[in-house]
Amino acid sequence: MTYRALRAAGFQGRIHLPGEERYELERLPWNRAFDPRPDVVAEATGPEDVRAAVQVARALGLPVSVQSTGHGTVSSAAGGLMLRTSGMARVTVDPSWRTATAGPGALWSDVIAAAAPYGLAPLSGTPWVGVTGYTLGGGAGWLSRAYGLAADSVVRADVVTADGEPLTIGPDEHPDLFWALRGGGGNFAVVTALTFRLYPVERVFAGMTLHPVERAADTLAAYRAWAPDESDESNTAVLVMRLPDGGRALGVRAVCLASAEEARRLLAPLLDAAGEPVGGGMAELSFAEAGTAIAGPPSPPMAVSQHFDLVEDLPDDLVGALLGSGARAVEVRHWGGAMARPGADAGPAGHRDVPFSVLTMGERVDLKGHATGGTFLNFLTDPSRTASAYTAGDHARLAQVKKAWDPDRVLRPGHAILPG
Repeated sequence: MTYRALRAAGFQGRIHLPGEERYELERLPWNRAFDPRPDVVAEATGPEDVRAAVQVARALGLPVSVQSTGHGTVSSAAGGLMLRTSGMARVTVDPSWRTATAGPGALWSDVIAAAAPYGLAPLSGTPWVGVTGYTLGGGAGWLSRAYGLAADSVVRADVVTADGEPLTIGPDEHPDLFWALRGGGGNFAVVTALTFRLYPVERVFAGMTLHPVERAADTLAAYRAWAPDESDESNTAVLVMRLPDGGRALGVRAVCLASAEEARRLLAPLLDAAGEPVGGGMAELSFAEAGTAIAGPPSPPMAVSQHFDLVEDLPDDLVGALLGSGARAVEVRHWGGAMARPGADAGPAGHRDVPFSVLTMGERVDLKGHATGGTFLNFLTDPSRTASAYTAGDHARLAQVKKAWDPDRVLRPGHAILPG
């Protein structure tokens, strides 16, 4: 029935039903800990397909989920219509306005490549992650301490509403929906094109150095002392990782908008505490090269248990708990900078006044009362904690926007915001 209705509505893309080999491939997210089983998977070829799919789903009473790369999928929900947008990957750059427009299937690597000839770069994250899901979830990336969250850079969006109507939204067109979209996830409309600012970045000093894990406690102590004075030009994190041989290593990751000489001076307190590297390295690189240097090659799909919390400080007992845990990896990141100074018209993304985050992979670490209770949508794999990604006031406002634009909950992402 759904297949016939989609074709009757003019849906041009491929449609996959349970039991088909392609259905089993297209429904799966990147994180195999989740196992969604929709009634139908529909691959959109353009905005008209998105509109047809939403209209059909609404008429048939089917909830709609949207998936491109699947990195943001955090639900194993059964039923409904899954709309795949990976085929809508066109990217255009307007160098005079320093903006890019990306379809909902575009990856950050696509945007980085399109912007580089003009000496520009986006506020991107891992190169193989999708632009739209990352941005709607807030988007804290390599350049965010200098320029803010990716959600803050959005200037316009083409969307299809839960009623199946196409709209262009911006600061002066449907401002309530525009506000909610920039950090509220996929709760309010299906994006068919996103326009956002680019920044004059060609080269950065970037990479990750590896050090003996015995230096980890001293390095984290140095990090908490140095972080309040960290330059907005740099973006850093300290990691403790399990190695394939069962051992552990300390990692220091950095991206710095400075020459190699100046970057090493800025980062010296952190790198000196870590000691002489035993692997890895940092160098002056193109922005495209930096993404690979930091993240490595694309990760294959896998089942990931991930926990993300925000903390006000890094006291010794918290550091001890992190280093004594059985987690496969621990990352402590310093936030702040431009992320903590949003414009008056910024969207709801994030708890912007909290300086540190702790991300653990595998075993959850007892943060012993140090966690603020807040989190960040892009890193949140527990959908029951969605409200914790926002301030109480922003979450209440998001619920009102949901009530105004999708009171029947046609759009149901894993990070659900209920109508208020």
